[in-house]
Amino acid sequence: MLGFGPKIDNSVAAKPDGLLRHESFLFSLLPPHVGMRQYWRDFPSLERWSRSEPHMQWWKNFLRDSGGTGFWHETYFRRSEIEAIYDDIGIPMGLSAFAPAAIARGPMFSARTRLGVQGSETVSTPLSEAELYGESQ
Repeated sequence: MLGFGPKIDNSVAAKPDGLLRHESFLFSLLPPHVGMRQYWRDFPSLERWSRSEPHMQWWKNFLRDSGGTGFWHETYFRRSEIEAIYDDIGIPMGLSAFAPAAIARGPMFSARTRLGVQGSETVSTPLSEAELYGESQ
């Protein structure tokens, strides 16, 4: 994760279309727990950025092997939709501390589907569900 920080910083410095604000912060030193908060104009802008470099490559690598690093994100929409991902998190945190969880398989594999966003993907996923789980397509 430490090596990825500068790549995210550079990506943010490039002012991707639709990014309104980016904030980095530290939850704790021991255990190390860092965070980032981003505000996006709309879902298509967020989707395009998350499926571009360097984020796309980091996400692909992380999904294949987290290296023991936990990851979580929560997405909130003005119209009340919320979706979240918790990967390799040992304790309930954020929404997972009180809301029911579901495995991100099938329709739940895509943030667009989890949030009920209309239309088709602006960019294809960096890793298909079949690739991630080693299934034949």
